[in-house]
Amino acid sequence: MPEADGRAFVFLPCAAGVEAFLGEEAHRIVAQAGVSGVEWEPVRGGVGLRAPAPGAARLVLALNLESRLAQRVLWRVAVGEYRDEHGVHELARGVRWHEWIAPDQSLRVDTTSRRSPLRSLRFAALRVKDAVCDRMRERTGSRPDVSLDAPDLPLLLHLEEQVAALYVDTSGDALFKRGWRTQTGDAPLKETLAAALLAAAGWTGCAGDPLLLDPCCGAGTIAIEAAQMACGIAPGGRRRFAFERLGPFRGMGRDWREMGAAARARVHAPTAEVFASDMARRMVEQARHNAGRAGVGEAIAFSVAAALARTAPADTGVLVLNPPYGARMAPRGPRGGATGRASSASPEPSADAGEPGGDATTAAFVAGLAAHWKRAYAGWTAWVLSPDPRLPTAMRLEARRRVPLWNGPIECRLFRFDMVAGSNRRRPAPAPGEPRETPEGGSG
Repeated sequence: MPEADGRAFVFLPCAAGVEAFLGEEAHRIVAQAGVSGVEWEPVRGGVGLRAPAPGAARLVLALNLESRLAQRVLWRVAVGEYRDEHGVHELARGVRWHEWIAPDQSLRVDTTSRRSPLRSLRFAALRVKDAVCDRMRERTGSRPDVSLDAPDLPLLLHLEEQVAALYVDTSGDALFKRGWRTQTGDAPLKETLAAALLAAAGWTGCAGDPLLLDPCCGAGTIAIEAAQMACGIAPGGRRRFAFERLGPFRGMGRDWREMGAAARARVHAPTAEVFASDMARRMVEQARHNAGRAGVGEAIAFSVAAALARTAPADTGVLVLNPPYGARMAPRGPRGGATGRASSASPEPSADAGEPGGDATTAAFVAGLAAHWKRAYAGWTAWVLSPDPRLPTAMRLEARRRVPLWNGPIECRLFRFDMVAGSNRRRPAPAPGEPRETPEGGSG
């Protein structure tokens, strides 16, 4: 519902480090949806949009359908100062909940906070639930139930030190759940983070983009995201959303059907080549199955190959990979017989793969990978996600860029390495007056 100024505030949360990429994506989606008068508001941890009330609902539909980088699409329904749980209850009571759900529907309240003085976030969530039920009972004579698994009305209460904000989660399930994944490896990469890697690498899937290869594909997430981009497939076209059961959107069935039809009509043959491989046949078969469900089974060239032996499929291209590391992987045996995701490299990274400099097996792996790339991938650019700031040293490669990104609770860097023939040798010093190349980005 619109706020006091007659405009609606929509918040798109994202992983730390993705805000700038999400902002660029949101601008494209707003333009594509044809919603005018949208204003952008700097917000911690995501992107905030203010939209005129008549176009806000349409914007929510478009963002859910088209965003690859947002975690959710949240519509703010109340914001104000509070001092205790009573203040949170009164804030929630001010919302006309009968315009959102009927008494025979359900709700759930989740809570996040930053420097909140409240002792119990669970009790704060309970007070919001009570406020919704009280307001509904006053209006209709009955109240909705609570559903933890599949609520019709998912709510998010966010508490700052003095200000509380209450949002309706119009997405329901998080947006990384694209609706195609049925099989995963032991440490699957979220689709939203895979899309962030591609955005950071500047790879859009458009004609003229270089060939893309993930040599450690696992369940295929990076390759599938890339192939969907190359085929023009909307990320939300294969799933359902919470807004489909909410009052403000009940009259927008025609708009939603037209958006879906337009998204399906723009699907095309891939405009960029995507390759993926893994040393474990089981993982490659899982990736193929996932790609088929995602509508890109014919758009990815899969193969079974170890990263240290994988030949380059072309003279130039881009490598994008999320190799195993210890903070998210269990140990593996030397032939893949223990626990953990099958890696596409041999020797296998150990459980300490997040520390290349401190483990002999892992150090040998990353050094061998870099040596192989220098020999077989001259002319290529490699983007490697790692939590270890010493990865460039361990690989004996110069990181041309370092992009901070978070993989869940793990702080990582996406390193860019440019492969040139003989890149393991020092380049000659520049002549006097000649510009000197320096790495981009922040510290690793």
